[in-house]
Amino acid sequence: MEGELKCPMCLQFYCNPLLLPCSHSICAVCASKCQEPSQTFLSQLEGGVCSSTPGEGDLKDFPDIDKISILSETDSGVVCNSRPSSYIGTPSIANIYQSVQFSQNPYGIKCPVCKKIILLDENGYKSLSCNKVLESIVEKFSHGKQHKPLTLYVNCQMCDHNEAKEAVVMCEQCNVFYCQSCKESCHPDRGPLAQHNLLDPIQGRALQRARNKGRELCCLEHEEEQLNMFCITCSMPVCCTCQHEGGHSQHDVQAIGAMCKTQKLELSQILQSLSEKAKVGTEFIQSLKSMTDKVHGNCTDFEATVAAQCDALIEAIKKRKQELLVHVAEERDLKISMLKEQASQCTALLQRTTGLLHFSIEVLKESDPASFLQVSSSLISRVSTADQNFNKDMELTPRIATEFDLTLDSGPALHAIQTMNFFQLKGTAAVLSKFSNLLWRWRSDLAHYERGVAPGKPSIVPEDCSAENNSVTIAWQPHMGKVVESYSLELDDGCGGDFRVVYVGSETICTVDGLHFNSTYFARVKATNNSGDSDYSDPISLQTAEVAWFSLDPFSAHPDILFSNDNQTATCNSYEHRILLGGVGFSKGVHYWEVVIDRYDSHSDPAIGIARFDVDKCQMLGKDEKGWSMYIDDKRSWFMHNNDHSERTEGGIKRGSVVGLLLDLDRHRLSYFVDGFPHGPIAFKNLHGVFFPALSINRNIQVSLRTGLEPPSESDSEEEN
Repeated sequence: MEGELKCPMCLQFYCNPLLLPCSHSICAVCASKCQEPSQTFLSQLEGGVCSSTPGEGDLKDFPDIDKISILSETDSGVVCNSRPSSYIGTPSIANIYQSVQFSQNPYGIKCPVCKKIILLDENGYKSLSCNKVLESIVEKFSHGKQHKPLTLYVNCQMCDHNEAKEAVVMCEQCNVFYCQSCKESCHPDRGPLAQHNLLDPIQGRALQRARNKGRELCCLEHEEEQLNMFCITCSMPVCCTCQHEGGHSQHDVQAIGAMCKTQKLELSQILQSLSEKAKVGTEFIQSLKSMTDKVHGNCTDFEATVAAQCDALIEAIKKRKQELLVHVAEERDLKISMLKEQASQCTALLQRTTGLLHFSIEVLKESDPASFLQVSSSLISRVSTADQNFNKDMELTPRIATEFDLTLDSGPALHAIQTMNFFQLKGTAAVLSKFSNLLWRWRSDLAHYERGVAPGKPSIVPEDCSAENNSVTIAWQPHMGKVVESYSLELDDGCGGDFRVVYVGSETICTVDGLHFNSTYFARVKATNNSGDSDYSDPISLQTAEVAWFSLDPFSAHPDILFSNDNQTATCNSYEHRILLGGVGFSKGVHYWEVVIDRYDSHSDPAIGIARFDVDKCQMLGKDEKGWSMYIDDKRSWFMHNNDHSERTEGGIKRGSVVGLLLDLDRHRLSYFVDGFPHGPIAFKNLHGVFFPALSINRNIQVSLRTGLEPPSESDSEEEN
């Protein structure tokens, strides 16, 4: 956990840590030294740090501008941007915005971790809030080290940052650490300074911690008010005055204690899941280490077999024997190297995960709600990302097997040796002739052995094959006694059509995704080496699921989308609409799924439908030619595709409403249901290709997905226009 407690600037344990807006922290002394006039960063940006093309890329280091969107006064329900169209894309907009921001904020700091530029007001780094949770954890960690200080010395605060010397005293009144030379030049023992009380650095650090611990976080806008409420809209602690009279009067504000309890509970649940996965990872690493011994044992047995076979051959193949043993040793070294490399990578991931777990547990012990909520959102995001990616990063499957996929075929050579014999002949010429013929046969057999023979027919292992959702897994085993260089797996089209190759490689198991639902597939496999191909194995049939079970896809979604509930629930951080897709695509059959409206504020209009995988995810679904949607508010709805609106239908949604989608790709059309009843006519027809479930939401909406449902009857929605 020590990596979480060290400042990224000075690489020492945090001293008076300050919380940056990007959720990273930095020591107060380091913040004062890396603080620069904002014009310095403006010159960097003009020098090419940001894109020269106007647009979103120019403002990536600054707050979002003009996020507010309004509904048009017309009946169409189209979301319009609050900027006039003539203002959008003005070439100088980035420069105008940057000039205003830099003039209002004279100082700036570049985060040493993410390199994000943070603009500060006239108070500079002193306007940053103290990260009390981190400071408290550092102090606890210090006491846990047998009451020894975390570092052997404290840097002087008056020296140059790159050449700071060890501090020898700390002035209690000035609250500054001095080295010997800086003390003599900046704090002489004469005049009014002679009355100051000087402490040794360790006592000074203890005094600073005691002072900081006694402080209570107060509202930055109303300094006399304590932070006792939490604004959900802005994700920040506020005071009662901000709630009733300030800029948060129209926002969703909750008691800070209740919010703290809620987020602690959410973080605890995610940590429990991640902890269980870390335990599985630990056991997996131990199994990888134990596999190394099995590799050595299998290698010893295999070398003995190779040596026994080679020793039975004549002197002419002794050289070949040595070559085979060298190849076995190389195979052993490769297997051990790959296993050790995987174990090392998994160990590194587990160490990072364990450090995050310990740090998060210490954060959960924080009793000050305001301090906890300062870091809870970013920490929840980090833990969620670690939880989602753990199985993928850990690779809970050995990269290589302990068995040796090599077989020494000594049959032809042994046959040549066994046919050699003495003959009782009367003539020397006859003896030489027989001997020449025998030698030629032996050389021919040996050449045939060296060239090898085609492998035997592999066999599919039914008990190791499976079908899940719209994917199938096929496992097979080779014909014993033959060398195999690769396998070729073939699958038909699910309709009794021709076979096609879906995998070529040396593995003996393969999973094929993206198949049709409710279809029967036949699979077969053949083996190949440099002498030719084997016959195809006996085919096996596998049935895909009748209905689709899937979740929302966080990897293809816009970064503003937040996922929870095993990727079944989604919210959005942006005022603008962002698109997210389901985890499966459909090209055949009849499919039905539902979207539950968990939260619905400010009369927004979510868009729910289907899309191509490469749909533009930065706008409302249906705005381009790759999305088909119904966008709906609390009173009515429209169908939209390629920014064309049609079929206005009365009746809307509210919190708790359920929107169902019936995608019939046998008849190539899409229709909708609201709260179990058909909604409007058939929405879209002539749908051909691959379609993914899709929807677009903004920060006023939270939705959940229901899948694996039987399609409803279309009797009420069959009417054609």
